[in-house]
Amino acid sequence: MKFNSVFDIIGPVMIGPSSSHTAGAARIGLAARNLFGKQPAWAKIYLYESFAKTYKGHGTDFALAGGLLGFATDDERMSKALEIAKDNGLDIEFIEDSSAVSHPNTARLVIGDEKDQLELVGISIGGGKVEITELNGFVLRLSGNHPAILIMHNDRFGAIASVTKILAKHEINIGHMEVNRKDVGKEALMVIEVDQNVDEAVLSELEKADHIIQIAKISR
Repeated sequence: MKFNSVFDIIGPVMIGPSSSHTAGAARIGLAARNLFGKQPAWAKIYLYESFAKTYKGHGTDFALAGGLLGFATDDERMSKALEIAKDNGLDIEFIEDSSAVSHPNTARLVIGDEKDQLELVGISIGGGKVEITELNGFVLRLSGNHPAILIMHNDRFGAIASVTKILAKHEINIGHMEVNRKDVGKEALMVIEVDQNVDEAVLSELEKADHIIQIAKISR
C-alpha cells in the first residue's frame, strides 16, 4: 500500500475510539450528506459483518450520524451526534444485516426527505480512509480523499466530451474518471475526481452541458 504522508499511517485527527469504525464511518456519512446536498430528514443504515457486530461499542453509530450532520472527524460534538440528530429532526434507524459483503466494514445508507432519496454503499478500509462502491444502484469506485463531481447523464454521444471540455477550459485537472451505465442508451453516471474544489459557477455551466440530468459534488 502506498502512503502519501505520515498521516496516512497514523490515521486522521479524529474523535475515537477507532479510525476504521469511527473516522471511516463518519466519512461515509459525510459523503452521503454531500451527495444528497442537504441534511436528510431520515436515514436507514444497514450495517454488515464487523460494523454490525461492534457498531455500538466502537462508535460507528454516532460517527455515521455525525457524518450525516456534516461533522468533520475531529468535531467535538461527534460523540453526541445521535442526540443532536434527534434534536435536529433527523430520524436514524440502524439495521444489522447478515447479507454477504466483500468487506467487513460495510454500510449501506438509504437517506431522504419528503422530496428526494439517495442510496449509497461505503466501506471503511482502514486508517480513516473510505471507498464509496455504489450510488443509487450504480457501481463505482470513489475514494472520498479528493474533490469529486458526480454527474448523472443520458448515455448519449458527446456527453462526456461536453463535460471534459468545460473542465479543461477552467483548468481543472482530472485525477480519476469512470463512467458506468445500467444499459445502452439509458441513464449513466460519470464520476470525476479532480485536484481542486469546483466552484458553483463551474457546476452551473456543467449542468447546461449536453445530456446532463443532475450534478453533485464532494469538496475537501
